[in-house]
Amino acid sequence: MTRAFRNLLAGSATLVAGLGLWLFAGGVDLPVVDPVKTGVVLMCVGGAEVLLGLYRAARR
Repeated sequence: MTRAFRNLLAGSATLVAGLGLWLFAGGVDLPVVDPVKTGVVLMCVGGAEVLLGLYRAARR
C-alpha cells in the first residue's frame, strides 16, 4: 500500500466521519465540544489529506 493510497483512504474516512457529524449530530449537546463544529474541522482535515494523497499519486 503506497503512501498516496493510504492518504486517500484515511482522508476519505475522515471526511465521511466529519460529514456524518455535521449532518446528524446537530441536536446532541456535549459540555466540552460542539459536534457540528467538530464535523466541519474533520471535513477540512479529511479534504486536505485527500488532496495530499492526490498530489502524491500525481507526483509518482
